[in-house]
Amino acid sequence: MGRIHDKNTPVRPAFPGTGRAPARSATGNKGLLLYIHVPFCRSRCHYCSFHSQTFDQTTFAWYLSLLLKEIELWGRRLQRPLLRTIYFGGGTPSIIPLAGLDRIMEALNKAFIVNPGIETTIEANPDSAHDVSYFRGLLNMGFNRLSLGVQSLKDEDLQMMGRPHSAGMAHQSFDQARRAGFGNIGLDLIWGLAGQKLKAWLDQLKVVSDMRPEHISAYNLTLEEGTVMARRCGPGGDLILPPEQEQGRMFVYGAEFLESMGYLHYEVSNFARMGFMSVHNSGYWDGSDYLGLGPSAVSTLGRRRFTVPRYMDEYDAYVRGELVGNDFEELTDDALLTELVMLSLRTSKGLDLKEYRKRTGFDLVKKQEQLISTLHRENLVRISGGRLRLTKNGMLVSNSIINRLAFDD
Repeated sequence: MGRIHDKNTPVRPAFPGTGRAPARSATGNKGLLLYIHVPFCRSRCHYCSFHSQTFDQTTFAWYLSLLLKEIELWGRRLQRPLLRTIYFGGGTPSIIPLAGLDRIMEALNKAFIVNPGIETTIEANPDSAHDVSYFRGLLNMGFNRLSLGVQSLKDEDLQMMGRPHSAGMAHQSFDQARRAGFGNIGLDLIWGLAGQKLKAWLDQLKVVSDMRPEHISAYNLTLEEGTVMARRCGPGGDLILPPEQEQGRMFVYGAEFLESMGYLHYEVSNFARMGFMSVHNSGYWDGSDYLGLGPSAVSTLGRRRFTVPRYMDEYDAYVRGELVGNDFEELTDDALLTELVMLSLRTSKGLDLKEYRKRTGFDLVKKQEQLISTLHRENLVRISGGRLRLTKNGMLVSNSIINRLAFDD
């Protein structure tokens, strides 16, 4: 995504790229989605390309002081806005000691309006979050949703992915969180691993569903450039991924199985029991404003999208310069429309055709009549209730369909 870097602003702007603060209404009546990036892990997983570094006390103290300052600055700049959700992602947020998390939560409550009971999520790994007292500490601070990075419940898969925990530790972490009182736990899983077949994936989903988490995220393994997994699965590597047809069966039959167990398939990779869909992630897909804090975090406020510098020295300069120096771009009408199509079609709600017509003046079904007819005939899309939705087979090839609908004239 192209970005404009505002290096030549003669005076310190109150908001990236402008000389004034944005209107408070830019955050919307429902409140702002807040994301905090924690760039620390014990080790890098073999499939991961997210920004993270090895945890050490000195760097963490540096990060914490900067994050607390960043929270204060944004609270002042946005005139203490209302938050709709808080989400700690990473990296491994559960690697932060409880005392550190408490200081962050205290700063958030001072800088923003945080109503009691809003969805407050923390991502956790079983190797760093497996003690009931730790989970009770999180609950006492206001965390009410846990996203547990299980990824697999087979030790051989975990070793192949470079995960620092075992299947037994994953079960222990889940059980201790339940004992502590967490009533909203999500489990993250990865499918399409080397050597995996449909039966093995369905067997794993059976074990997971028996645990009865409120939410399940099931992501297809993506080979990111420069990762260990990409190298091992590439030419000359020692791992072979399942063929496309087998992966397709994993997606469709896996989704059908989870639905039969009472999970709503509300987004391509996400399933939830009734009432437990992720408010935070749903806000992204609905196009809500979100503020990202911490190294490499991305924000979209109104038409402005910007990224926090990813390396600690650059992050230090950015915060000490009072939030000047990050990359930003102005989103055009075309860019916003493209995102509306892309994000809406990832969800079970689909694309609101009336909203599309309101924004463009075009009837999408008529404009793309031949393409949509073909997709409908192939059982890849359906239209109901004024919305265009992808079927399960359509979700399997969602990127291709979305690209055609979003970019073809």
